[in-house]
Amino acid sequence: MRQTRTAFALAATALASALLLTTPALAAPPAATNTAVAAAAAPDGSTTPMGEMSEEDLRIAILRIMAGENSGRGVVREASAALDGTVEDMRAFLKTGYRLAQAEDDRVAIATILATTDPQRDKGVIREINKVLDTNTPEALRAFLETGYRLARAEDDRVAIARILADKNISDALRAAAEDVIDGTPEELRYFLEHGQYEV
Repeated sequence: MRQTRTAFALAATALASALLLTTPALAAPPAATNTAVAAAAAPDGSTTPMGEMSEEDLRIAILRIMAGENSGRGVVREASAALDGTVEDMRAFLKTGYRLAQAEDDRVAIATILATTDPQRDKGVIREINKVLDTNTPEALRAFLETGYRLARAEDDRVAIARILADKNISDALRAAAEDVIDGTPEELRYFLEHGQYEV
């Protein structure tokens, strides 16, 4: 299984520069897939069941999904195919196709993350990616991108800050700043490692 992960990482590395331009941003966690469908499927704010939606409403729902910040190549490809098809094709996309296409895009996003990890520095992130790839359900992939990645990266960032604190040769100002931030939010930890430690 881990050999498969290595091959997966190597393939992702080769594609990383292209993927980073086409993969949804990971900084702001996107809405859950079911929420996006629910929001898109009622263009007028009504609660019309999908089976009773008009062709126009189905098209509007799919176009809203395509315009969403989570929509990568897989979603756009499958949504376009549904729009070119029949009313039943559009309903099938909203019922199941969107979920599967989003999972495809989420796998690409996770492959991109895996391709940029450092085995020595990013042990928490790698561990959680291995778990989510073992599970490999659309829901697990989405949950990792929405919350799991942020928390795993925070775990690795705390370890990195603890290593800074373990260095007896750091300045008093840097030590104080590291002690202040080590119990902070994931965003505070990341900022400290990327900028704050150099600003002290």
